[in-house]
Amino acid sequence: MHYQVEPAAAAWSYLMRVRSMEEDQMERVLRLASQSAVVIFSVSSCCMCHAMKRLFCGMGVNPTVHELDQDPKGKDMERALMRLLGNGINSSSAVVPVVFIGGKLVGSMDRVLAFHISGSLVPLLKQAGALWL
Repeated sequence: MHYQVEPAAAAWSYLMRVRSMEEDQMERVLRLASQSAVVIFSVSSCCMCHAMKRLFCGMGVNPTVHELDQDPKGKDMERALMRLLGNGINSSSAVVPVVFIGGKLVGSMDRVLAFHISGSLVPLLKQAGALWL
């Protein structure tokens, strides 16, 4: 009986490269998220992303927006965001918009709106230095 070791080693090597790229994108997402008080990962053609940007601008917050569809590594960043949100790779739920406040993941549209409705969004924004009044 003869076993082929080469294909398994090649598959392992590929898996390790993919894992390394995913970790690099996860680090990039977290680095970008920590560079401003409010960071939104968005897609320029997404109506929910537009609504999220308008919500913050209407509150007097100037968020930093990263448009994933205009970034060469946007798809990889989107996969990293899916992992952060706990969405599976085959999930049909929308990934964007994803909001970070004070470098911490708040979540997608439903979480941000829940914070807003409950009255806890403004204190979060004040704590992060995005609102002064």
